[in-house]
Amino acid sequence: MSNTTPIACDLSAIAEEKIEDHKHNAETIFNAINKVRETEDGYAFRLPPETDLISKAGSFISRERLCCPFFEFSITVPPEQDPVWLTLTGRTDVKPYIKETLLPKLDARVVNIN
Repeated sequence: MSNTTPIACDLSAIAEEKIEDHKHNAETIFNAINKVRETEDGYAFRLPPETDLISKAGSFISRERLCCPFFEFSITVPPEQDPVWLTLTGRTDVKPYIKETLLPKLDARVVNIN
């Protein structure tokens, strides 16, 4: 990943006919987060292990990487229906961006859980 990619979201990178679907998936995912864990270079977001939510997370990543190419994404889907983790990381300036733009949109009780 190039360190020259600006830390800014460019929704015009997503096909116009897909933007509303992307926004809906993002809202669904971020409303389902029930715990936030800080990592060395970003944040991990715990999600319920629902099949539809995992599918939406995959769709979200496939489009979000277009408008926010500075993110590195991972989804951890453990066995036994344990919670799913969506992790957003990146270079050193990505973590502050997540803290300033995404965490304030989450319920405070979720963000304060360790």
